[in-house]
Amino acid sequence: MRLLLTGHQGYLGTVMAPVLAQAGHEVVGLDSGLFADCVLGPPPADPETYAVDLRDVRPDHLAGFDAVVHLAALSNDPLGSLAPELTYDINHHASTRLARLARDAGVRRFLYASTCSVYGASGGDDLLGEEAPLRPVTPYAESKVRVEDDLAALADDDFTPVFMRNATAFGFSPRLRADIVLNNLVGHACLSGEVRVLSDGTPWRPLVHARDIAEAFSTALTAPREAVHAKAFNVGTERNNLTVAEIAAEVVEAVPGATLVITGEAGADPRSYRVDFSRIRAALPGYEARWAVKDGAVELADAYREYGLTREDFERRFTRLARLSDRRETGAVDSSLRP
Repeated sequence: MRLLLTGHQGYLGTVMAPVLAQAGHEVVGLDSGLFADCVLGPPPADPETYAVDLRDVRPDHLAGFDAVVHLAALSNDPLGSLAPELTYDINHHASTRLARLARDAGVRRFLYASTCSVYGASGGDDLLGEEAPLRPVTPYAESKVRVEDDLAALADDDFTPVFMRNATAFGFSPRLRADIVLNNLVGHACLSGEVRVLSDGTPWRPLVHARDIAEAFSTALTAPREAVHAKAFNVGTERNNLTVAEIAAEVVEAVPGATLVITGEAGADPRSYRVDFSRIRAALPGYEARWAVKDGAVELADAYREYGLTREDFERRFTRLARLSDRRETGAVDSSLRP
C-alpha cells in the first residue's frame, strides 16, 4: 500500500513512519518541518518528504496514494488556547480539505488522528466508550470533534474515514515532546530530582505509548472495511487509566531519588475521564496496547540520561508552545506559523 503520512516529522510521526514501513507499506511524508529539528539522540531517517504546510496541500500531492494517515496538527491545549484561530484553520479546515482532496484523488482509506480529550469533562467515573457524549473543553479538542463530523459526511462506498481517538501519548521518540504528562514529569524528575504536580492530582487520564499508537494505525490500515468504516476507536488500554497522582508515583519509582510534590496551585482540572478500549480490540483482532506507564517512565528516564537531556532543551526546544514562540521571535516562521 502506498501511504501519505502527514506530520511524519512530529513526535508520533517519527515513531509511526518506520512501523508502517516495516509492515510493508511505501511511506511518503508530508510536513512543514516546524519540529523537524526537535531531535534527542541520533537523527531519525525520514521517508521521502513533501515539505508542505497542511494548508497549502494541492490535489497533485494526493495522486497515486491508497491511503492517508493524517497526524499533522497544532498539537496541544496551551497552544490551541493561545491561538485558537490558527488551531481551527490548521486542525479543522485544512484537515477537512485534505480529506476532500484525498477522496477526489481516489484515496480509499483515511486514518485520522483524533483524541480521547474529545470526552473532556465527563462528570463521572464511568468508563467512556466511543458512543459517550463529547464534551471538549479546549479549542484543540473542539477542532477534533469538528473534523470527525466533517469526515463522517464524506464517507461513501469508495472512501473510508477512520477516527483514531488516541489516549494521551507517552514514551520516547527521536523527535521528543516534553509537554505531555508522563514525558514532562520524568523530565522534571531527571533534571531536578522532583516530580511536581501542579493540579491536585485527582484528574483521571488515559495514557498510551507512542509505539502502541503506531501499531493501532498500522492494523487499522489493513482491517476489513466493514470493521472500520466511518467508525471511532479509542486507542489505548484500560490499565493505563490512571490519576495524575498515580502517574507521578510511577515516575518516582522510575527515577531513583526523586521525590513527589503535589502543589495543587493550578486547582482542579476539568479534564478528567477514564476510557473503555474494548471496541478496538474487538474490531482489530490481535491488537493490544502493550506498554504500561511504569515501563514508559523507565524508558524515558534511560533515554534522557543516555542522550544528555538539558534543562534548556526540555523547557524550550521540546515544548511545543515555547518552540513556536521562539521561532516566531527569530523570524523563522511568521504569525501564521508558515516558514
